[in-house]
Amino acid sequence: MSNTPPILQASKLSYAHPNAPPLLVNLDLEISPGQLLAIVGPNGSGKSTLLRLLVGVLAPQGGAVALQGRPLSAWTSTERARRVALLPQHPQAPPDLTVAEIVRLGRHPHLGLRLFESPHDIAVVEDVLRRTETLAYASRRMGTLSGGEAQRVHLAAALAQQPAVLALDEPTSDLDLSHQLRVLRMLRSLTRDEGLAVVLITHDLNLAARFADRIGVLHGGRIALAGTPEQVLRDSSLEDVYQVQFKMLSVAELGAPMLVAQERPNPKAARS
Repeated sequence: MSNTPPILQASKLSYAHPNAPPLLVNLDLEISPGQLLAIVGPNGSGKSTLLRLLVGVLAPQGGAVALQGRPLSAWTSTERARRVALLPQHPQAPPDLTVAEIVRLGRHPHLGLRLFESPHDIAVVEDVLRRTETLAYASRRMGTLSGGEAQRVHLAAALAQQPAVLALDEPTSDLDLSHQLRVLRMLRSLTRDEGLAVVLITHDLNLAARFADRIGVLHGGRIALAGTPEQVLRDSSLEDVYQVQFKMLSVAELGAPMLVAQERPNPKAARS
C-alpha cells in the first residue's frame, strides 16, 4: 500500500438525485499515487455517482473533492483533463470514426494551441494501442467492433490522456475472461511501475480481491468497509451488505482469498 499523500480526496461528500432520498451522505474517501482502489457494493448504492463526483462530472451537494490538495472545482476543465481520466460504464463513440481517431482524442487536453499532434503525441497513442491490444485494428471503424473490442479502445483513449488518476466504471463488463485478466494486470502494472492512481467500480469481488490494493464497500451512502482485500473479504458484515452468505476459499496460487456466495437460509421455510 502506498504511504504517499493522497492525490484525490473526498471529504464529507453528499449527493442526492432530484426528488429522491440522499444517495451519498458525509462520505470520506482517498486514493494515493501507485494505488488501485476497487469500489464495490450492491446495485443502487451510488457507485457510479461517486465516481462521477470524484472526477468532477457531477458537483457535490455537500462536502468537497480535492485533487493534489486543491479543490477540484478550482481546476479548469482542461487542467483537470490533463490529470484525471474517466472511462464511463457505457461510453459512446461515432461509429464512422476509426479506432486510432478515437484514441487520438485522448491527447486533446495536451494539444493547447497546437492544431496537430507532435511526435510525442503519436508515440503515446501507439503505446496505449499496444498496451490495450488494439493496435492491430487501429484503422477499423468503431461501428465494426465487438463490445469488448470497443471497451478496450475507450480504455486506450483514457490512457492516452496520460492522467495521474484513472477512474473506471466496470471496465471489464464487456470483456471475456482472458481480457478481464489482461486489463487488470495492465492496470496494476501501471500503478506499480508508473505511479498511476486507479479507482475502479466492479461487481466482481474476486477480481477486486486479486488485483486491488484496497477495497471500499459502498453501502447506506457511506463507505461501510475499507481495507486490504483480505481485511474486507474476511469481515462478517460483508454478508449483511450483500444479504447473502459467503464461503471463503483459499487459493494459494492467486495470493488472494476468494468468495463463493449463496442465498441465506429462509427461517420460515426451515420451520415449515
